[in-house]
Amino acid sequence: MKEGWQIKRLGEVLTIERGGSPRPIEKYLTRSEEGINWVKISDATASDKYIFTTKEKITHEGLKKTRIVCEGDFILSNSMSFGRPYILKISGCIHDGWLLMTNFSDKLNKDYLYEILSYKDTQQQFIASAAGGVVQNLNTERVRAIKISLPSLDIQTQIVAE
Repeated sequence: MKEGWQIKRLGEVLTIERGGSPRPIEKYLTRSEEGINWVKISDATASDKYIFTTKEKITHEGLKKTRIVCEGDFILSNSMSFGRPYILKISGCIHDGWLLMTNFSDKLNKDYLYEILSYKDTQQQFIASAAGGVVQNLNTERVRAIKISLPSLDIQTQIVAE
């Protein structure tokens, strides 16, 4: 944190919405080519920044009970392995184990956001704010309250390059 950098809550610089799950999910799964990509936690790995493919698809009927995501959207796991950010390289839908981050401030570089969300101090904030007994999780309000350092776009670009 350097002089002149701002501290902002995530909810001040982007919109956060929870995914949704059609239930029972088995009723909405399909093998059809016309099916919609169903992004699951198992489609992501801890070492990847991007999600390129999904193992499952859901029917168009399932769209009424989930959240549509587009290529380039930013998602964050909110359950089990919570607090892991990913950038989508596909379009599809997300279940309620994901949070969708959209409507970025023009003062926020998407790659910088990935880096700052992966940063140990931010991860500690996720751990401190997670709730639950056996399975800890985040929700939209908790993630909106997470604080990040927000330097100028030039500095964000330099941080990403390094």
